[in-house]
Amino acid sequence: MSACVMGIDLGTQSVKVLLYEPDTRRVLDKASASLELMARDDGSREQLTEWWLAALRLCLAEISDDLKASIVAIGVSGQQHGLVPLSDSGEVLAPVKLWCDTATVSECDSLLTTLGGEVRCRELVGNSIAVGYTASKILWLKNHRPDAYNRMATILLPHDYLNFYLTGRHTMECGDASGTGLLDVRRRRWCTELVQALDPERDLQTCLPALIDAYTPAGDVTEEVAAELGLPEGVIVSAGGGDNMMAAIGTGNVRNGCLTASMGTSGTLYGYSDTPVVDSEGDLAAFCSSTGGWLPLLCTMNCTVATEQMRELFSLEVEQLESLVRGVAPGAGGVLTLPFYNGERTPALPNGKAVIFGLDPENTRQSYLLRSAMEAAVFGLKTGLDAFERNGMGFSELTLTGGGSGSAVWSQMCADVLNLPIRVLPESENAAFGAALQALWCYRRRHGEACELSTLVEAHLNPDECRRYIPQPETVAAYQSIYHNYQALLQAVRPLYQS
Repeated sequence: MSACVMGIDLGTQSVKVLLYEPDTRRVLDKASASLELMARDDGSREQLTEWWLAALRLCLAEISDDLKASIVAIGVSGQQHGLVPLSDSGEVLAPVKLWCDTATVSECDSLLTTLGGEVRCRELVGNSIAVGYTASKILWLKNHRPDAYNRMATILLPHDYLNFYLTGRHTMECGDASGTGLLDVRRRRWCTELVQALDPERDLQTCLPALIDAYTPAGDVTEEVAAELGLPEGVIVSAGGGDNMMAAIGTGNVRNGCLTASMGTSGTLYGYSDTPVVDSEGDLAAFCSSTGGWLPLLCTMNCTVATEQMRELFSLEVEQLESLVRGVAPGAGGVLTLPFYNGERTPALPNGKAVIFGLDPENTRQSYLLRSAMEAAVFGLKTGLDAFERNGMGFSELTLTGGGSGSAVWSQMCADVLNLPIRVLPESENAAFGAALQALWCYRRRHGEACELSTLVEAHLNPDECRRYIPQPETVAAYQSIYHNYQALLQAVRPLYQS
């Protein structure tokens, strides 16, 4: 058996692993294990790190010993923005607050006030501080769990924690670090002024790991962990990155002009750039990529959340949803949904709630409600596309990934709302696949092979096997009017969220 690489994707709902054989360009095996989520009425959304490790062990237990023996490198993708506080002995001091946690609204507001507002914050680091970012979680820990805060010696993100478990080393790379809100993305270094604003009486800079380049290994798997997981000794662990950064690699978004949309629990839209892209209106996050470039990105906190709420309400299987929606015309008979079940980041409505508007005796039906929920998810991405165009970035095609990309109806809806041709790659686990490709890049560089990541990525994608969707002119025109009505509804309801 040839050498293979493994990608690990630590998501909100599950941990997934993927084994890829570069010589034959084949995915050899996959496994997944679900995760719990602790939710409280104050907006808290938390998980325990032991759940992550237990899920990873379950995944590896499903992989044959022969396959595990062929692994030479591992890459880790992880949900962004989470806070994993460690003691000086490596003990996890508190449950992990996740990207979708909105309990930190007051801390976020306080931090922005201290810094002088959103504009000043963008001047300092290229980003404002969103509620979901790690910075406000650190302040929340200080205010609500002072014992844990006082013992905190290291700040890690979720993917960094898995790297730490595998290698025993504390590292962070610039792509995922961008989502802390503490990184100056233009210069790729921690912003001292912002870090000091969190706690003027403590040097939190000492808690932030050293930043490593995207091609630099995080370390090698320790002997203890290798024995526990059934891995060979000397397996390299690449830098890894946030799930969006790894999905960018897995979808070929590593050159200028590329655009990817991910439709998962959250919805994200991101495009590669050789230079920093700082949006003056703050709709796009000015993130670094995990490839040495930049990855301007829009994130909505509610994407498949809305359809899952409707599907569970009506006790429907996924296949039934597709069948019901296919027969409903664009606009869902006048039903409009604001899908803010988890609050919202873009637009910035942390106290937002979902709204279903326009019901009458004719359209109060399962199919119309489902279609409207699906359209709302795409309207969130449309906001991001408008922001990219406002910043001078144009695209001729969009690669769709995430759970929503499995739906032909949803994929065509994206083509029509965004007015772009859509391709869906044959490999659906793009974050895990991207992590595996980054691991391959790291492995080859360590062994003296000078290879460009963009060249490597293009060699291992299968664009000829893509599903493709073309915008339909009449539907594109119809959605322009429907999207206008969606924005009008949002502006009318917005004051209720803020009061």
